[in-house]
Amino acid sequence: MSWLHFVILIPFVFAIFVPFFYKHFTPRIHTGWFVLAVPLLVFLYLLRYIPHISNGKTIHHSVPWLPSLGINYTTYIDGLGLIFGLLITGVGALVVLYSIYYMSKHREALHNFYVYLLLFMGAMLGVVFSDNILVLYVFWELTSISSFLLIAYWYQRERSRYGAQKSMLITIFGGLAMLAGFIMLSMMADTYSIREMLSHTEVITSHSLFIPAMILILLGAFTKSAQFPFSIWLPDAMEAPTPISAYLHSATMVKAGIYLVARFTPIFGVSLEWFWIISGVGIVTLIYGSVNAVKQTDLKALLAYSTISQLGLIMSLLGLGSAAVYFGHGDEATMSATAVLAALFHLINHSTFKGSLFMVVGIIDHETGTRDIRKLGGLMTLMPISFTLTIIGSFAMAGLPPFNGFLSKEMFFTSVLNASTLSFTGMDSIGIIIPVVAWIASVLTFIYCMVLVFKTFTGKYKPGRLDKEPHEPQIGMLIPPMILALLVIVIFFIPNVVSKYFLQPALVAVLPAFSETGGIDVVIKPWHGWNTELFMTIGVAVFGALLYITMKKWSWVYGSYPQSLTLNNIYNEGLGMMENYSLKVTNRYMTGFIRDYLVYIFSFFIIILGGSLWLFNGLSFDSSNDAPISLYEGGLIAGMVIAAFVIVLAKSRLTAMIALGALGFLVSMFFVDFRAPDLALTQLVVETVTVALFLLCFYHLPELRKERSRVPFKATNLIVSLGVGIIVTIIALSANGNRLFAPISSFYEQAYELAGAKNIVNAILVDFRGFDTMLEILVLCMAGLGVFTLIKLRIAGRDKDEA
Repeated sequence: MSWLHFVILIPFVFAIFVPFFYKHFTPRIHTGWFVLAVPLLVFLYLLRYIPHISNGKTIHHSVPWLPSLGINYTTYIDGLGLIFGLLITGVGALVVLYSIYYMSKHREALHNFYVYLLLFMGAMLGVVFSDNILVLYVFWELTSISSFLLIAYWYQRERSRYGAQKSMLITIFGGLAMLAGFIMLSMMADTYSIREMLSHTEVITSHSLFIPAMILILLGAFTKSAQFPFSIWLPDAMEAPTPISAYLHSATMVKAGIYLVARFTPIFGVSLEWFWIISGVGIVTLIYGSVNAVKQTDLKALLAYSTISQLGLIMSLLGLGSAAVYFGHGDEATMSATAVLAALFHLINHSTFKGSLFMVVGIIDHETGTRDIRKLGGLMTLMPISFTLTIIGSFAMAGLPPFNGFLSKEMFFTSVLNASTLSFTGMDSIGIIIPVVAWIASVLTFIYCMVLVFKTFTGKYKPGRLDKEPHEPQIGMLIPPMILALLVIVIFFIPNVVSKYFLQPALVAVLPAFSETGGIDVVIKPWHGWNTELFMTIGVAVFGALLYITMKKWSWVYGSYPQSLTLNNIYNEGLGMMENYSLKVTNRYMTGFIRDYLVYIFSFFIIILGGSLWLFNGLSFDSSNDAPISLYEGGLIAGMVIAAFVIVLAKSRLTAMIALGALGFLVSMFFVDFRAPDLALTQLVVETVTVALFLLCFYHLPELRKERSRVPFKATNLIVSLGVGIIVTIIALSANGNRLFAPISSFYEQAYELAGAKNIVNAILVDFRGFDTMLEILVLCMAGLGVFTLIKLRIAGRDKDEA
């Protein structure tokens, strides 16, 4: 196992020891200091790969897991994986440091918090470094489970439980769809390796499962990255503590879907469906998040919808950039590749300014006791450092200089303008819509950024509405957002350093056709002259400022939309309908009558097995090797049939028990006829004891009465019983007539030579299947001890009552 494998497993290993550290050291030291070492060490370890990756190399290691099935624990680092790995661990280290001062070691269950956080961190590293799609899926679902636990950390709150349930239902649904897509993809490429799939793109694209696999995989990506209409889980997930929101919902979990789309763009990007679906969903998500962010009065809700908007922006850029795979080469391919570069750049920028903003909002909530914008105001002089950090993060998100968001926003405008000129069918008629919608969404982004800054820190101070007296927090809580805010500014002045060491290698990973030297000249500059993009930015600032100033005059528009048509209401109504319907279905078959349960079980048995035999042509018989049925055997069969009918039609338990015993005795006669005296004796003993026990038990039961079952008794039971008998008989005859290999009975014929036994049955039970027999005896002994214990307890209780 390589060091890279160990890097992924480190968070899981440390998670085991967190409860012990919490139990023995919490009164003296915060558990976060123990956990901080994990992301910090992994981050420093990943830094050593930057020179290799920037030179066009990749890191690949494989450990056999299920080699017979082609499933191996394969890790793979290229430019794309390295960016995500550094974000996961770098932001993770800052979040853990922030949580040390945010989460009280006296009032919070820190062992649970950090165990869940480490599980999530390890799962995310597994997602971005896994080359095997099935291993990737395992880590993918682990991120859903661990994020559910993190969101529900304050499980005493109803809203926390609701948000956790919503996120899990939506993301697990997408994960299962993605699994189906992965299985289809592996069937098309005949491999589970993503790298190997890149060499089978022609086979994959020509396969009939190409489009279904694409749609299913995109469902997984869209649900995880909160794309429309699956974005409703993200705002409710804000009920989690702020460190969780800053980590999961700005830098890591919501970026998993972005990673998935980027990773599979070389495979699916040749399809126009991939271009239109991702671009369309991204643009719709961008405008949806922007529109809803403006009307929010809760700071974290505002950031949640802004995150949805920014994720839509990145997703749309990846969709527009996938056209580079479609064109392959030429000017249009180069223009499209710029969109992928912009997506990767904004991915990094968003993690810096949004992580900082989440932490600052957490500081405001921590120090004032509220996140309600209507109660805040006038905090600029009381919390000047937080005010400065908010300006940096918000202005970067609004796309203003001198912050990194300005550079990636300019590249976004360039990408949408380029996309409107592509030679796609239909682009000539609707191409202009893409930059127009992008510009409108940017205006709305500017508005909610101004709301975040000015309505929180300027205006009238309202101390009577606050639970605490505002002041700056401890310096330790300010350090993480200050580091992220510093990166926001530094990246603006040295963008080409980021481009050389991170963006170009990642671009090659997403678009393998482009090399670092000849494919596309990556030069990021803050000034490109008086071009269309700059005028669009100026328009965003001017119109955004005007709309912010006149916000009270037009904000009534939000109230005109019917609440019954909101996505949240549709989700709640749909979930309620499913619960009611499932309750009705459950009440239908949970009748309390064993007869009904057996009818349902055997009916499905008949439908599934009988249908499978019919659909897959399993109805074939070969009676050439069957032994003839003698007169004695025919008589025994007739007796067994009569006994079975007597059991079914008997009106008293005594008659039914006698008929059941007769049936067992007739079976033992078959063993005699087949020259198996041991089996015959065993069967006789078992039947005798069974009948005796049944009679003893039935003596204490009430009189037999007619049960009022929902299932008609005679006709239904007759049909079901005959159906089961016929299906089982057909399966036995069909299996006997379709032998795929020699029967194992020939092996047991050598029992005397192999085991020294003259009786084959004894040799099988004692020698060949000795462990099975021993375990069966062990089970019987355990059951006997249980019965003996219950009897002793009953006797002891009775003696105690008498005393």
